[in-house]
Amino acid sequence: MLVPSIGLFETFKFANVDHEIVLILISIAIGLVIGTEREYQNKSAGLRTFVLVCFGSCVYTVLSQKIGTQSPDRIAANIITGIGFLGAGVIFKDENRISGINTATTIWATASLGMAVGSDHIYLAFFGTALVILILRLLSFLQNYIDNRHKIADYRLVTSSEEEYKYCKDLFVQLDLRSQLVKQEYNNEMLTSVWRLTGTATKHLTLTKQLRDDHKIRAYQF
Repeated sequence: MLVPSIGLFETFKFANVDHEIVLILISIAIGLVIGTEREYQNKSAGLRTFVLVCFGSCVYTVLSQKIGTQSPDRIAANIITGIGFLGAGVIFKDENRISGINTATTIWATASLGMAVGSDHIYLAFFGTALVILILRLLSFLQNYIDNRHKIADYRLVTSSEEEYKYCKDLFVQLDLRSQLVKQEYNNEMLTSVWRLTGTATKHLTLTKQLRDDHKIRAYQF
């Protein structure tokens, strides 16, 4: 009576192991799909990062269910905290521009998909993966459409006098760009002004071409 029961236990044990391996492979496949898209876009977090995020979230969720018998969500809940620190590492500020937020949120979403796989919600993970790819690929066209018709950019212009400063303001009006003075500094007989301009992408392009050839503008940056 004892031997068959042990054999049955071992069979059940290995069946569970095989199932967990399948879950891990599914999580790796999901990480590959999302990571490939991010790698194609040349983002700071690429293929290996997303594979490891999805794989790690899956494994931690499986372990949470196995060793957290009294509180099975204890380890899984801390995945979100860890992903928060990881996402913060890809966000950086460059002067007046913040980059990496989209990558950070994609890492966060990928971790949730790994957790869905680890908790055996496979269809939810597949549906979530499709939504992530849809948002990253198709909605980028909508974002570009909006940016082309309502682009906001900051320009740092250096002039040598107040008259040239007024000349810049008249130039914005001429190109039908809405302007807002953000910052102004006078140093060494040079007037530095930071303007926030709003208009179509074509008008911004026309402005940059004109600034490049304009002798009244000592220097510019955008």
